[in-house]
Amino acid sequence: MGTPTFQPAKPRRAFEEIISQVRGMVRSGELRTGDRLPAERALAEQFEVSRNTVREALRMLEISGLIQLRRGATGGAFIAAADPGRVAASMSDMLELGHFSLSDLRDARGWIESTVIEVACERADDAMLERLEANISHAEALTEAEDWERKALVHVEFHNLLAEATGNPVMVAVMKSLMEVMRDLVLAVGPTEDDVVLRSRRRFMKHLWARDSAKAVKEMQRSLQELHKLWLEADYKGARAATS
Repeated sequence: MGTPTFQPAKPRRAFEEIISQVRGMVRSGELRTGDRLPAERALAEQFEVSRNTVREALRMLEISGLIQLRRGATGGAFIAAADPGRVAASMSDMLELGHFSLSDLRDARGWIESTVIEVACERADDAMLERLEANISHAEALTEAEDWERKALVHVEFHNLLAEATGNPVMVAVMKSLMEVMRDLVLAVGPTEDDVVLRSRRRFMKHLWARDSAKAVKEMQRSLQELHKLWLEADYKGARAATS
């Protein structure tokens, strides 16, 4: 292998400096979710650049999800709230393009869920456990009403509640992103009409109430394996193509 040849380094572009400063203020807490940035003209004066350069920087910040651009008299550039859907969309695209498989997704989900369950067994209070029970009851009612799609989405939400039980905002964000991918998968493949998941949920909650993390993890892993088989049989990619 020969010695690599690099091109001459160029000075940092102005719009990159704007992006860097905005990101820095968000990291430091000087800018928070919902805060409004100065108007384009004011930003151009402060940065000593053209308004076109400011617009380019704002577009890049919007694409990255750091700000939200709103139109109208009360519009402007606002610091955006975290959006797990952006991560989920990227993961869905990677699954679609074959960068990872359903098996990879199943394994990663299993590892994450196992950690969530172990921590939830330690930290979840009775009120949170009752919320999880209410989720199952809701799914049961939707089963009786034969509302299969809504039932499937309620099942997905169960995992977000479980992540909330950890009390860790990073784990909540990770789970929400993962569950957005699961939501797309469920809607593409089509929900099942049986109550296999409901039976598993009831067994799982018995272990969670007993604070038996080993049995709770085992039950969840068994349930995920069964769902994985169903998704493979339903041909996920074929279903996505048919609905797109």
